[in-house]
Amino acid sequence: MEPKERGALRVILYSHDSQGLGHARRNLALAHALTSSFAESGRLVSGVLVTGVVGATRFEAPPGWDWLLIPAIAKSPAGYVPRNLAVGQKRVVKVRSSLTAVILEDFRPHLVIVDRHPFGVDEELAKGLERLRRKRPGCRIVLGLREVLDRPSVARREWEALDLEKVRRIFDELWVYGDPSVHNPVQSGEIPRGLSALIRYTGYLSAGRTARRRTGGTRLPYIVTMAGGGSDGLELTLTAARAPVPSGYEHLIITGPQMPKDHRTRVEAVAQPGTRVVSSVRDGLAEIQSAAAVVSMGGYNTVCEIMSTGTPALIIPRVHPRCEQLIRARGLARRGLLDFCHPAEFTPNVLAGWLKDVVGREVPRSGVNLDGLASAYEFASQLVGDSSQSPAAKDRTDWRNHAAV
Repeated sequence: MEPKERGALRVILYSHDSQGLGHARRNLALAHALTSSFAESGRLVSGVLVTGVVGATRFEAPPGWDWLLIPAIAKSPAGYVPRNLAVGQKRVVKVRSSLTAVILEDFRPHLVIVDRHPFGVDEELAKGLERLRRKRPGCRIVLGLREVLDRPSVARREWEALDLEKVRRIFDELWVYGDPSVHNPVQSGEIPRGLSALIRYTGYLSAGRTARRRTGGTRLPYIVTMAGGGSDGLELTLTAARAPVPSGYEHLIITGPQMPKDHRTRVEAVAQPGTRVVSSVRDGLAEIQSAAAVVSMGGYNTVCEIMSTGTPALIIPRVHPRCEQLIRARGLARRGLLDFCHPAEFTPNVLAGWLKDVVGREVPRSGVNLDGLASAYEFASQLVGDSSQSPAAKDRTDWRNHAAV
């Protein structure tokens, strides 16, 4: 065991996870891709997936990986609050910070990828990352960002609340999980131009995703409606459930494991004949691959899974409190990769008309970079193999030298 431990590439993937499963599933896709690709080059990978959503741990981690479940948080009008624990937010953040600091130090990672928030919720990662940088300067630390953050004004305020010099000091690279020809977050103002030297675009994390078996229970052919985690998916699923099912098809509605039980009961009550309502399935990608059409919210992970298939898709994006999904849906619709409908205009008749036009068709999805998982492996191998080959790592070293002078 000891020789294997010395030879393994140790990786930590962190996501703050306040709502839905998208952050954790994005990191899970990266974990599978890194594990399989490094294995082909003869290197073992062992890692830890850090998440705040208990539902994420039901997904199968790659061999050599484990989960670290930290206390859950939720969004409120006043900011983040504990989801379950009957303590104050400061206490929850302190516990989360302590747990992540321990894994960052004792697991002794070679590579850390932080999803979306550079220092986590309320700076919970800051001390742990700074200690890691001091004690293990050879460890490479990456900030992974989806291609759309939010309206530029909102994203700008989030960056202004951070110490950008600390971001440059801590992170070797910023990986943007998208194609800048579809959406460029630097040009839009969502990422400060002062961080441009650290940015590498991976492409969308779509191609190469592995699907598990379908859950079963719904016969072919069928259409599927998905509401992500489901906490805010009531209106989408109610409208879809009221739509008539195309002749010869069944309709599978996946409300999401976080939809309140009384909301799911309301969806079941209005479901049309031929419609089946479930809270979750074994693997959303498997359901999308086999479906004749998919209706979904516009979260990054679900959209990437859709674009890895040829299944026609209608996206009903979330528009509050963030506009991220709306911006993404519009950009991809302009390229003909999917269709979208504003939720204010989404009705059972609109859905029935769209289904009549698209069921059973194949949608070609080309002309956009969908190879983000392969790129992530290439970038990671460059970082951990020979940091001198990484332009962003060199920029960071140059910045440090300049600061020291």
